[in-house]
Amino acid sequence: MAVSGSIIVFAVILILAVVTAAKGIRTVPQGEVWTVERFGRFTHLLQPGLNFVIPYVDAIGRRMNVQEVVLDIPEQSVITRDNATVTVDGIVYYRVMDPAKAAYQVQDLQAALTALAMTNIRAVIGEMDLDQTLSSRERINSALLVTLDGATDPWGVKVNRVEIRKIEPPENLIRAMNLQMTAERERRATVVRAEGAKSALVLEAEGRREAAFRDAEARERMAQAEAAATRMVADAASGAGGDALRYFVAEKYVAAFQAMAANPSSRLVIVPMEAAGLAGGVTAALELLRAGSGGGTSPSAASLVRTAPTTPMGYAAPPAPPVPPPPAPTAQAASVPRTGGGPWNPG
Repeated sequence: MAVSGSIIVFAVILILAVVTAAKGIRTVPQGEVWTVERFGRFTHLLQPGLNFVIPYVDAIGRRMNVQEVVLDIPEQSVITRDNATVTVDGIVYYRVMDPAKAAYQVQDLQAALTALAMTNIRAVIGEMDLDQTLSSRERINSALLVTLDGATDPWGVKVNRVEIRKIEPPENLIRAMNLQMTAERERRATVVRAEGAKSALVLEAEGRREAAFRDAEARERMAQAEAAATRMVADAASGAGGDALRYFVAEKYVAAFQAMAANPSSRLVIVPMEAAGLAGGVTAALELLRAGSGGGTSPSAASLVRTAPTTPMGYAAPPAPPVPPPPAPTAQAASVPRTGGGPWNPG
């Protein structure tokens, strides 16, 4: 009986020693910080690794996660300033900077953060119109971050980031917004088409104006050139008088008819209806030549061809009565050789 009693005592002492060692030796995992309470009062923190406490006196209070934590904000309905209802949810990234404050300054840290975030989301979005709410997420995130970070500072918590994940209006409002967007885009397209047509008309009018200016300038230059040529001819003819000018004109007539008669493919030479005027010009040229040479005839005048006037339809007209040359004081007009069939026309 004595042996069995001693064995029992040894076993009890061994169990007591194991329990005491278990209560006095604590291993804290990385990313956590534990609080130590002595008779219910906070004393110090246990950092990651092997730690020793007083058994049966010190107890582990709170196991605080000091890593960055992602907190999901539940979905809720929010009314904007223009009385539009939208459904909003988001996420909050926070980190415990002071485990003692986070453990003992607030009862439930995550529940407190969730309630605080939901309340501030309603406050921030309630001050904005629907269009601002849909297009100003960064502004909402910044306002929530400043508010939550300032409110959680006494808790030893640092809010690093706040993100609004969804802002969704009701279905009827979405349909109305789609109709509004379609009408706005059609209006812009109509304005763009009208501006394009206006620009095309303006460019076309400017092109016509520029072309008219260029045409007018060209006509003005041609008129100036013709006027200058006329002045040059008048200056050249001013010394010899009107007789010299008529001589040059008659010489041009004779040269033109020589070129027409010399064409081997032409059997009929068409002359204008003003044959009498042409004959008078040739006669004046011959008289000038006789007056200048003292009785001889010019080789150009001797080669004048016989031509027949034509009707307006292009057929040969009956021969005109011969026009007698004016009497010359010294010599008779040289007869023009006959170059083809038909009546001879002295003009």
